Amino acid sequence: MAKIERKCKEVLDKTEWIAIATVGADGPHLAGTWGEYVKALGMVNDDTLFVPIGGYQKTEDNLEMNSRIELLCGTRQVQGNHGPGKGCRIRGTGKIQKNGEKYEEVKKKFPWARGVLIIRAEEVYEQL
Repeated sequence: MAKIERKCKEVLDKTEWIAIATVGADGPHLAGTWGEYVKALGMVNDDTLFVPIGGYQKTEDNLEMNSRIELLCGTRQVQGNHGPGKGCRIRGTGKIQKNGEKYEEVKKKFPWARGVLIIRAEEVYEQL
């Protein structure tokens, strides 16, 4: 597992949105979430992120076939290598959980959620 540290942690803390990519039988699929949702649920061991899900049917179908997932986020609020703006790309595995302790925690904060997307980082890259 890769740790989400330093600049990428700062980017995640300040990003407005996060793109979520999965792959299924018909190719790549993109979904998105608000950065505030991920921030509200926190991180475990600097390598596990949580996303409350409402829809995400295609994402769920894809993860059942192939657990690979990739996230992309960015913000101009973090200094980059060549000026304002830094991004972060996180590759790893994902699964959707619809019961259990973490799911109950998510439901308390986001009553509309039908589950929680759990992402384990395996590679973390700074961008920009």
